[in-house]
Amino acid sequence: MFKAIDVWKRISDSEAVRYRCFQCLQTGKYSVQSADFYRLPGNPDRSAQLERQHIELFIEQAPDGRNEAYETLEAAIEAHEAEFGPPT
Repeated sequence: MFKAIDVWKRISDSEAVRYRCFQCLQTGKYSVQSADFYRLPGNPDRSAQLERQHIELFIEQAPDGRNEAYETLEAAIEAHEAEFGPPT
């Protein structure tokens, strides 16, 4: 079983990123499944698409099977940014 955790980071006055993270309840370790980017003005269709994708990715593969799991949430986010690049 997994606990879903959303972590938000402001990029600018008109942009933000939401890290879609999970904590494995068995191990206590954290992983980042994906990072969703939002820009103003908001787009409800895009937000709905990101939510569907979040659920589909979870069902397709366990979060700790998709990416390495880390002891802290911060370490998991740092590893995700190292792999995919920091939000700009």
